[in-house]
Amino acid sequence: MNAAHPRPLIHVVAAAVLDAAGRVLIAQRPAGKHLAGGWEFPGGKLEPGEERLAGLARELREELGIRIEAPARPLIRVRHTYPSRDVLLDMWVVRSFAGEPQSLDGQALRWCAIEDLGQANLLPADEPIVASLRLPERLSQASTPYYEIGDLHALRQQGAGAIPARRVRLQGVLCADAEEGMAAARAGADFLVMSKALADDELAALCAAVAVPVFARGVALERAWGLGASGINEMGI
Repeated sequence: MNAAHPRPLIHVVAAAVLDAAGRVLIAQRPAGKHLAGGWEFPGGKLEPGEERLAGLARELREELGIRIEAPARPLIRVRHTYPSRDVLLDMWVVRSFAGEPQSLDGQALRWCAIEDLGQANLLPADEPIVASLRLPERLSQASTPYYEIGDLHALRQQGAGAIPARRVRLQGVLCADAEEGMAAARAGADFLVMSKALADDELAALCAAVAVPVFARGVALERAWGLGASGINEMGI
């Protein structure tokens, strides 16, 4: 495809809908649709001019018959290239909803434990999301079997060759300000952890500018979500 005819970018909003047991709802694409038979997180394309959360609420209502009851948690934005199109997948976590999910779009549905998602035949665009779902809303540890938090210098020392191998244990970077956060995202950090509180407008701008999860400091959890952060830093660092 030449420069005169750029590839279309499809902006999709989707959700990890969680039940009381912490299982995630996934849906199978029906016959006749692009990538039919593959499993994915529920959601769909944003309409022109539609706000992201409004689009997510509409898609979950139309596809599953459920209504979001509490603030959705921003998670990650993933860009994926398919042979015929580019997809920007805007991913959220929904823990509180009204109604019982049902198939309104002809799709098969099933609840899946987070640890089993890797074997669920998810679409390629969804795969980077699975590891991010293991990140807690409140960071209280610098290292777990699923992630570790270091500094920007250490990340740069690893070099670009180390990035593809980091899929099970995510690499977070502790950042003092928004400028350092932007640099860490460019260097390949899987998530950003702010060591100092940012003004609301600074935090919102950072979250809008980077695709990876951001963990804010000195702000209440739901307020952090409203500004675009995925969670909060409750560590002593």
